[in-house]
Amino acid sequence: MNIEKTKAQMRKGVLEYCILSIITEKEVYASDIISKLKDAKLIVVEGTLYPLLTRLKNEDLLSYRWEESKSGPPRKYYEISETGKEFLANLDTSWKELVNAVNKLTGK
Repeated sequence: MNIEKTKAQMRKGVLEYCILSIITEKEVYASDIISKLKDAKLIVVEGTLYPLLTRLKNEDLLSYRWEESKSGPPRKYYEISETGKEFLANLDTSWKELVNAVNKLTGK
């Protein structure tokens, strides 16, 4: 069994939660999200992030606005919606329950 494949699947499973958590702090640009994920060792490339952001937007969990940039093309800034905040609160509860269950089963 390939441990890297399993680790990648585990990271993929929590990306939505982590992205919404990052966006709930303040309005952010995609490169800010990637930077925070990399800092947390949840390495993500733009090819993974943009489709996920589009899906979250289509599900009304976040919105975006365009802002002109002095150093290039306009930038898209993301913000969590009210629906997204409620969804994130539910994810917070689910995450805590999952961590507790895994800790119980693994004796941690």
